[in-house]
Amino acid sequence: MSGLNEKTVKVSVTGASGQIGYAILFRILNGDVFGKNVKVDLQLIDINIDKIQKALHGVALELEDCAFPLLNNLTLHSDPHTGFVDTEYCFLIGAKPRGPGMERKDLLKANGQIFKIQGVALNEKASRNVKVVVVGNPANTNAYIAMMCAPDLSKENFSAMMRLDHNRAVNQVASKLDSNVNRVSNICVWGNHSPTMVVDITNGLLNGSNNLKDLLDEEWVEGTLQPTVAKRGAKIIDQRGLSSAASAASAAIDHMHDWVNGTLWTTMGVPSQGEYGIPEDIISGFPVNCNGERYSIIQNLDISDALQKKISISIAELREEQENIKSLL
Repeated sequence: MSGLNEKTVKVSVTGASGQIGYAILFRILNGDVFGKNVKVDLQLIDINIDKIQKALHGVALELEDCAFPLLNNLTLHSDPHTGFVDTEYCFLIGAKPRGPGMERKDLLKANGQIFKIQGVALNEKASRNVKVVVVGNPANTNAYIAMMCAPDLSKENFSAMMRLDHNRAVNQVASKLDSNVNRVSNICVWGNHSPTMVVDITNGLLNGSNNLKDLLDEEWVEGTLQPTVAKRGAKIIDQRGLSSAASAASAAIDHMHDWVNGTLWTTMGVPSQGEYGIPEDIISGFPVNCNGERYSIIQNLDISDALQKKISISIAELREEQENIKSLL
């Protein structure tokens, strides 16, 4: 018979006092990632600014007040070298937001410094089997920086969150077909977590057997689905006055849950080994299976010339981002 003392995992979260961090922590301790019988040693990390550290302590007080049975230990950190000690699961959320007049390449370099430090800390302090999901944008290139700065860890330990794009696409398709999201499967989002990402329904299914290509008009896919997913983040900022937080946290939960527990066919941003013509080490959205230990990119899918062209545009953007941060590595 299983019990709460069966297992304890070490989990680190950066940017833990921010909006996404605030939304994710309570779900981790509710058992939404590792299960209702797994205790959590939670290591919260945020930048060493008095106001931020004060907010982090406030979040910790709230977590304590929830009296979560799964919370085994809670520590607060301003240095990833202490916050990543023996960590097995890591949510890298904290990132510098894009300010007024800031070009994307400036944002890349500013965040590159952050994720370089975090990659070095993970390399020195984390479990050799650590699973890392980068949420802070630009997520794919930030994950690439962390990965390249952790040469003693397997590249497969690092991933970028493409699940928010995936979830947005699934919801749009389910809504269009007047169905439930759990009846839609085998959708993928290729490329970068940016407006260049590519929604692919080529292998998509409804109820496990009906091909989405036969159910959805190509004009709707190209003219509504793709731009809706690509511009969803901007629309939320316009409507809410703030960027996606709860939905991003939920996607990060989904991403890590499936990586840890296993699933058939989801989207993860993972380093390429040359699959589908995507250059090695670029962290791109791919369709993957997870077996509870590791992910594997789904092989031998048919990619049309039109789809390949769109994917190439997104990969070109990722290559440009890599060039912009080359000096950091």
